[in-house]
Amino acid sequence: MAATQSNMMPLGTTAPEFGLPDTMSGQELSLASLQGSEGTLVMFICNHCPYVIHIKEQLIAIARQYAELGINTIAISANDVENYPQDAPDKMQALMAEWGNPFAAYLYDETQAVAKAYQAACTPDIFLFDKDLNCVYRGRLDGSTPKNDVPLTGEDLRCALDALLAGKPAIEPQTPSIGCNIKWKT
Repeated sequence: MAATQSNMMPLGTTAPEFGLPDTMSGQELSLASLQGSEGTLVMFICNHCPYVIHIKEQLIAIARQYAELGINTIAISANDVENYPQDAPDKMQALMAEWGNPFAAYLYDETQAVAKAYQAACTPDIFLFDKDLNCVYRGRLDGSTPKNDVPLTGEDLRCALDALLAGKPAIEPQTPSIGCNIKWKT
């Protein structure tokens, strides 16, 4: 489990548009069709990453809580499924059923073009956009990792979400996420 940090997209960057297949519905969905009325949370995750598995309870709780407040959560997996078959779309669908389908969508980025457009580097890689799709937060969920004893709270992301909903400026400082590298195709 090699730890990789996120690249930290510049604040204010407009979220790149996309159209990707949703592993739950089988339909191609766009950012515009999934955008929340108050904001949009885009997360690059995958099924097998120990960092994602470690924070799954908070990811689920945050997605459900903030969906009620107008912020939709979109999960995207961009891993190379030829070399990592546990991240294939059918396995993504099974995982979301196990997790209770907490996200607006769990999309598969087969070409990895969307991950590259977002400058995603690791799983989880978390991006929060305001209602105009401008980046207001990119970074970690909180300080907890599978290798430390820091309690899992979702504090960093929750503070960013609450600031967005309150109309306050982006929180500072923003700490990069850390996780497994995205499994790029060769």
